[in-house]
Order: sequence, then C-alpha cells, then structure tokens
Amino acid sequence: MAKKAIAEKALLLHKKLGGKIRIMPAIEVKDRTALSLVYTPGVAAVSSLLAENKKQARDYTIKGKMIAVISDGSAVLGLGNIGPYGALPVMEGKCALFKIFAGVDAFPIVLDTQEPEEIIETIVRIAPAFGGINLEDIAAPKCFYIEEELKSRLDIPVMHDDQHGTAIAVLAALINAAKSVRKDLKKLKIVISGAGAAGTAVAKLLLKSGVKDIIVLDSSGIISGDRKEKHKKKLARNTNPRKISGGLRAALCGADAFVGVSGPGLLRTNDVRTMAPRAIVFAMANPVPEIMPEEAVEGGAAVIGTGRSDYPNQINNSLVFPGVFRGALKNRIAKITDEMKLRAARNLAALVKNPTSRKIVPGPFEKGVAEAVSRAIR
Repeated sequence: MAKKAIAEKALLLHKKLGGKIRIMPAIEVKDRTALSLVYTPGVAAVSSLLAENKKQARDYTIKGKMIAVISDGSAVLGLGNIGPYGALPVMEGKCALFKIFAGVDAFPIVLDTQEPEEIIETIVRIAPAFGGINLEDIAAPKCFYIEEELKSRLDIPVMHDDQHGTAIAVLAALINAAKSVRKDLKKLKIVISGAGAAGTAVAKLLLKSGVKDIIVLDSSGIISGDRKEKHKKKLARNTNPRKISGGLRAALCGADAFVGVSGPGLLRTNDVRTMAPRAIVFAMANPVPEIMPEEAVEGGAAVIGTGRSDYPNQINNSLVFPGVFRGALKNRIAKITDEMKLRAARNLAALVKNPTSRKIVPGPFEKGVAEAVSRAIR
C-alpha cells in the first residue's frame, strides 16, 4: 500500500475511533451489592489494608497488571521532536500492542516537559499506580540519564524500549542471520550506523553477547575518544578494536554486518560491495531505510532486514517489549538485567528453527513470541 494511502486511511481510522484503547471494568456492576464492594463502603477495607501494607498493592489493585508507556515526544519515530501531542497516538499504539500481543494492560502518558529532572520527578510520583515503566521516544543522551535515575529510585522495572527492545530484536536477528550465512556470531565484524539510544544499546548488548569487533558511527564519522558526550566516550573505549578512522565507507570495508539505526539513504549499492562475502545488512531507519532492500541485493548482501512490514525480516521492538513486561509482571521483577536481555534474544531467535535469508525473525503475529520473551525475564 502506498505511503499516501496508508496515511489517509490511518487518519480516517483514528478520527473514527477517537483513540485506540479503552478502559473496561474487570467486574460487572449491576446492583447495589456489587457497587458496595467495588466502591464505598467496601473499598475502604482495601484502602486501609494497603495504607499499612503497600507491598500488597500488586495483589489488590491494577499495579500488578498495568504498565505506564511514557514519552516526552522528543524523538518520535522518524519524525523527531514533535512534542507530547504528536507522541500520544504512538504511545496509544504501543498500549494496544501490549494488550494484543501479550495480554498486558498499559496506559499512555505524555509529558509536557522535556527537562530530565522534571521527567524523573513526574514518573517517580506516579509510579505507585504501575507495575512497570516503558519509556519511549525520548531523545539521547538524556534518555540514558533518565532511565538510570529511575532504575535507582524505583522498585519496579524500567526499560527505555528504543534502547533495549531494539537491541534485543537486533541480537536475535543477528544470531539467525549468522547461522544462515554460516558465520560465527562472535567473530563478525559489525558496523553500527547511529550512536543515539538504539545504536548505543545495540552495541552494548552485542558486546555482552561476545561480539568483539564493532564499529559505531554518527553523523561525524567513526566514534573516537575525542567525543564530548559521555556515552560516546564510553563507546569509543569498548569499540573499534582495529582503530579504523574516517566515515562509513572506511568502516564498511570487509565488514560482515551493517546495522543501521540512523537515517535514510546513507548506504549505496557500491558500499555493500565493499563488505565481506555473504554480507548481512539491517537497514532499520523508518520509514525510509539506509538502503532499500533491492539495492542491497544488487550490492551482494546475502541477508537483509528492515524495520518495515512490507519486506521480509522486519526487525522491530514490537517483537520484544510485550513479552519483556509480561515476564516482569508475572515474576515481579524489579530490574531488567543484561542477562535477561541476552536470554530474551536467544529465545526469540530460537523460534525460527531453520533460519534462511528470508526468515531470520518470527513475525509479530506468530504464536509464542511474547511467551518466549517473557520466559527470559525471571
């Protein structure tokens, strides 16, 4: 379907629906007896209990079932800093996916501030109502600070999905892509285009998985130790072991895999030709990838993935976040660790029994995706 047609249909649908989620009571209240239990006077007994025993809130309220999906609208999809109203339909969509794919209730919250301290304080103050915090579409580098501060101050799981959901999906795809081209994942030379939230998290998780040769680039070229940003200095210490300098072309020479989480049209057919034989190309910028799949094929890529649903191998965090929080709620996890993320990636990859160039990750509607990921969060 053409982009214009999709846009028109989406506008019509959203206006017709007036929002993509609804709140429904868990019990029918048909008479005064039921009313006296769900509200006054019966609810006073529950309130009194929880006032003295707040840890039991998960058992008696929505806290044990509800995720907050929170954004400041500073980095929405490929649209950039479009603010809270622009972010709201995206957060609604994520909440719908939570319910559809994992049976998890979630509520969208968009904040009319982009100051890190105000964001942190707001989330800390509303946290009593929720069993987990899914941060979304918050720009780097402040997203790193916000997430870490919240992790240190809350006793419920906090995950910035643009970072960790993306990283888990990419690692799962790389596990199977490496199998399909008969290469050792840990020996791959991997180039990551994009040093924001997603690119940084992908690099970190790949390093945790045992990959040793990773080069990360931003718009200024290969990340080196002279960068001013704290997260880029750290990336420089842990990546580019061969000390390559320059831009994307220099980084790609002889590389086994390209992971694009940057912008449209950055990669050309001739660039792919400079990569190693049986190259893997994940061009994940949305809606226009770093290189169109047809051009990557012409350049000799053996495995191609994108973030789009109209091509094979859609590598998208929708494969990940519903299951992560389903497992976190079920097992009452306070922190989502690197080991959990690695297990989630392996479980996701294992759903594809015989990986091929056209099938390295399961589709979002395939059975067992959320359950496989949730089993890792324990």
